[in-house]
Amino acid sequence: MTTNMHALPRLRDSLSYHYIEQAIVERNQNAIETIQDSGRTLIPAAAVSLIMLGPGTSISHAAVKVLMENGCSILWTGEQGMRCYAQGIGETHRGYHLSRQAEMVCDPAKHEMVVRKMYQYRFAVTLEPGLSLAQIRGMEGGRIKKAYAEASAKYGVAWQGRKYDRFDWSYSDKINRTLSAANALLNGICHAGILAGGYSPALGFIHTGRMLSFVYDIADLYKTEITIPAAFETAAENPANPEAKVREKCRERFMETKLLQRIVNDIDNLLEISDDESGREDTDPPSELWEELFRDVCDDTGKSANRT
Repeated sequence: MTTNMHALPRLRDSLSYHYIEQAIVERNQNAIETIQDSGRTLIPAAAVSLIMLGPGTSISHAAVKVLMENGCSILWTGEQGMRCYAQGIGETHRGYHLSRQAEMVCDPAKHEMVVRKMYQYRFAVTLEPGLSLAQIRGMEGGRIKKAYAEASAKYGVAWQGRKYDRFDWSYSDKINRTLSAANALLNGICHAGILAGGYSPALGFIHTGRMLSFVYDIADLYKTEITIPAAFETAAENPANPEAKVREKCRERFMETKLLQRIVNDIDNLLEISDDESGREDTDPPSELWEELFRDVCDDTGKSANRT
């Protein structure tokens, strides 16, 4: 069995990915080949920028080597890419996305601009320029409360507020457990998209100081659209295993909304990265620049010059 590679889904126009599960992955010349009960599928390593390895996958050392040689990143994920367990990054010729992210995080004015754009994305409206961040956060809190109240009324699920203890799962009621499970799943797919786009999961704008701060920032963009409705709908159905059921429902919503394809484009828009900039090649600083800097701090003997 062969697969038409032109039909592969696109993470963005210039970045394609392929998800594999329940398969053996081996090298076949300058490509990788998946071996499954249904047959063998050849995947050109140079044509794909991201390989996502799901449950039941075994990959050979030679296959990993050819992927790295062709600049293809690898993610070890949960089913359908819903959780991100580990990453293997390919060629490091491009670091522009990470550089831009760091620039926007460190510049107070640009940092605030991104925060405002994130809130505008959630509200789906243009915020008035005179609003303070405290006012915007208050509006966001009100919007989330309204989303919970509307979902509670729509699905007939009692809502007493967001209460959970990650160290005591039984402490939460059913709707809070389904929300926690759904949000964990959303965090996983956002984490995968962030890594695939060449960004850092740690450099956040609204959330800061944690290794997954940017993951939480991006996941918050989609909660009222996807995980809150899915969690309340699942709780209303009262399944025997609500956590498993909401994961199944979220997986369907992620595929229906083409979420993985949207994530990197949304981040690029938030950080104002154009298509031309996104495809640019990073280069080492020219040697002339280093020579100039060296002359600035050293005398003719090569010793450090006295600076006053």
